[in-house]
Amino acid sequence: MIAFPTRSAAIAAALLIPALHDTAQAAPSPNGNASVIERANHAATVEPAAGRFLNAVQVQAFAEGALYQVATAPDRITDIALQPGEALVAVASGDTARWVIGDTTSGQGEGKRTHILVKPFTAGLTTNLVVTTDRRSYHLTLSSASGAALSAMSWTYPEDALVALKRANAAAEAARPVAAGVTPEALNFNYEISGDRPTWRPLRAFDDGRQTFIQLPVSIVLDEAPPLFLVDGKGTAELVNYRLSGRFYVVDRIFNAAELRLGTKNQQIVRIDRVVEGTSNRRGK
Repeated sequence: MIAFPTRSAAIAAALLIPALHDTAQAAPSPNGNASVIERANHAATVEPAAGRFLNAVQVQAFAEGALYQVATAPDRITDIALQPGEALVAVASGDTARWVIGDTTSGQGEGKRTHILVKPFTAGLTTNLVVTTDRRSYHLTLSSASGAALSAMSWTYPEDALVALKRANAAAEAARPVAAGVTPEALNFNYEISGDRPTWRPLRAFDDGRQTFIQLPVSIVLDEAPPLFLVDGKGTAELVNYRLSGRFYVVDRIFNAAELRLGTKNQQIVRIDRVVEGTSNRRGK
């Protein structure tokens, strides 16, 4: 049950709210505000459409803040079905005296589904319905007529589908081999890692004769990724193009020496040297 404040409580509450405008200024026109609200509500309204039925179920794409029209009729129950696995928090209606509103569930486990059941006492009624769940809020406009009524209504969730697609793509990218089509015999692990020991210090480096791969620790997902510089024989450093594949830096070339550098004032430097025929380019650990 929704409790409304008494007149004295409303006055007391109003006295606690600071004035936002000079009292000498004219108050906004109520008709003007109503017009703005009506235009906004009209623009947000989603009505039933012939192409959105799945058998007798009206299926709409969910959008935050949209107002979904639900046509009902006396002596008919309209089923408003939520997303499977979505837990109901509360249901509130502007008119509980002339509408029967209840809820039930179907299925079990992850497929358990909440259904809001609505039925008007008579034709010619209209009210709003707000349904809150553990995932989102639904805003509906209920109307009753002596004609046809929606048997059921549900939604698709484009944003959820997009998030799921991004996760699937990320998982596929993480599972994709870093060096596809390369035999283990072709890999050269003869690299030395020296210098500072930040949390992002590489675990190893190797090449396949064409590309160089630098494997970073799992913590790189939480750390700031350091840029990679190639270092020539004179010690001159130059940024090199590379890409991040999972936890690997992939460089489309073979290098003799490179450095990962992060920071300016207290810069952390980790050096990676390619060892050739048993010699070492290392400059100290």
